[in-house]
Amino acid sequence: MAAAAFAGGADVVQLRDKTRSPEALVREGRLLVALARRVGKLLVVNDHLELALAVRADGLHVGPDDLPVDEARRLWPRPAILGGSARHPLRAREVVAAGADYLGVGPVFGTTSKADAPGALGLDGLAAVVEAVEVPVIGIGGIDAGNAREVLRAGAAGVAVLSSVVGAVDVEGATRALRRALDAT
Repeated sequence: MAAAAFAGGADVVQLRDKTRSPEALVREGRLLVALARRVGKLLVVNDHLELALAVRADGLHVGPDDLPVDEARRLWPRPAILGGSARHPLRAREVVAAGADYLGVGPVFGTTSKADAPGALGLDGLAAVVEAVEVPVIGIGGIDAGNAREVLRAGAAGVAVLSSVVGAVDVEGATRALRRALDAT
């Protein structure tokens, strides 16, 4: 899937798996890092600092229920990329002050890929977070080739998707369609 996403134009793939064993995740992470390096792209690990360190990932993303951003930054020093999650401008400023290099903000639209996802922020909510910080904001949640341009127009630097690519029969084609939509903005 990662190879197809990269072939379709993805710049970054995130390793996010809350069910597999640490040993299996390290094996998978090492394969993904090697793939990303080979094609000149990035691998970000979600939630697990120890996994990001073990596989020498390019980035780590921590959410509100993970290691605090300031602790993650201390243990994951620059130039390694650190992302954090925020839904509101005040929280966004706190996460950036704690050391985040970018923010994942959402869900922008309704999503079914995360059972415990809060309600949709909408484009105005996304824009409010974008205006509050000076780091790149990545829109997440319910984004596909049909609405990705709206997310960029609201000020996001990029998008993160799951269902619209991973759930597609043709991962490379779905990624390519998303890339075309983003590049047309």
